[in-house]
Amino acid sequence: MIQTLTRRHIIKLSGASAIGTMAAHVLTAETSQNSLNIGKRIDLAYQSGVLQDLHAVLVLSGNETVTERYFSGTDENWGRPLGKVTFGPTTLHDLRSVSKSITSLLYGIALDQGKVPAPDTPLLTAFSQYSDLTNDPKRASWTVSHALNMMLGTDWNETIPYDNPANSEIAMERAPDRYRFILSRPIIADPGTRWNYNGGCTALIAYLIEQGTGQSLDEFTKQHLFSPLGITQFEWNRGDDGVISAASGLRMTAPDLARIGQMILANGRWNDRQVVPEQWIKACQTPQATLPSGMRYANQWYLSRQPAVAPDTARHSMMSAHGNGGQRLMIFPDLDLVSVMYSGRYNQGDDWINPTLILWRIILEDVNQQR
Repeated sequence: MIQTLTRRHIIKLSGASAIGTMAAHVLTAETSQNSLNIGKRIDLAYQSGVLQDLHAVLVLSGNETVTERYFSGTDENWGRPLGKVTFGPTTLHDLRSVSKSITSLLYGIALDQGKVPAPDTPLLTAFSQYSDLTNDPKRASWTVSHALNMMLGTDWNETIPYDNPANSEIAMERAPDRYRFILSRPIIADPGTRWNYNGGCTALIAYLIEQGTGQSLDEFTKQHLFSPLGITQFEWNRGDDGVISAASGLRMTAPDLARIGQMILANGRWNDRQVVPEQWIKACQTPQATLPSGMRYANQWYLSRQPAVAPDTARHSMMSAHGNGGQRLMIFPDLDLVSVMYSGRYNQGDDWINPTLILWRIILEDVNQQR
């Protein structure tokens, strides 16, 4: 029998060392852990009640599916209740802020086509309708790279839940002019000196793509990213102003999001076609900013070193995309491994538990056992 450990206990323990303590309780069973495959261990952890609102887990090693698990639970479409959903390989799911990382890939494609300004280009040159903002020397010093790496130095708060109108992304969505709202926020730090989570930066990058290509973001996505990968099913939510939410509105199936990860493992190639320029993939794997947590950041992607079993053991490089509620795309270049996780813990402070437990104490522990 699995020993019971509630999410309340996990949150109280919180921190890196707590994950090991948590997993020791959750995954201790009469049957040796070593005899359980990844899928069975996910099932056991889910049945224990620790993996609350888990919707899907997909793990791929190269082109081989290691495990694919789907569950049932309540869900949303960009905040709109969907009721109880039985998830499966063809079920669309909110990516939330994983959308940001997909937008980065689109920028890389458009950059290779010569249709968007390069990262070192002054940002406001693409927003001539707001020429008054260039009177501020700090705003005038902004580059596209500052937006790509969330280092504009402006006041922006997304620590408030996304169902609160005071959240900066929600305020942006409700603003009469989203781009002026983003670009006119008070400056609280010199550009390029401080990372601050900012969905408005992603909206600016999406604007560059749409203006440069003459296509809506979803049209450009379909033609230049999804169709080459064989992805035909997706949705991209729009705000009340009709503008696509590049920061959080994309919905995809788990297998299709995993294809994105596999393509990145192949340095941007899919079926002998270069879909995303290899140079851009490398740029997204080269740290540009450091987060308060110690993680690194590059062009809308998170970069970290993840433990095989515990923090004091061997570590593996991980490139990842994160979304509110427990959405994850995790890519391990040195392990040739991709994982997708979907959960419904939207606006919950414990939404990190599902992906962290599954990653640290199931997937990577299995990797360590195989070595």
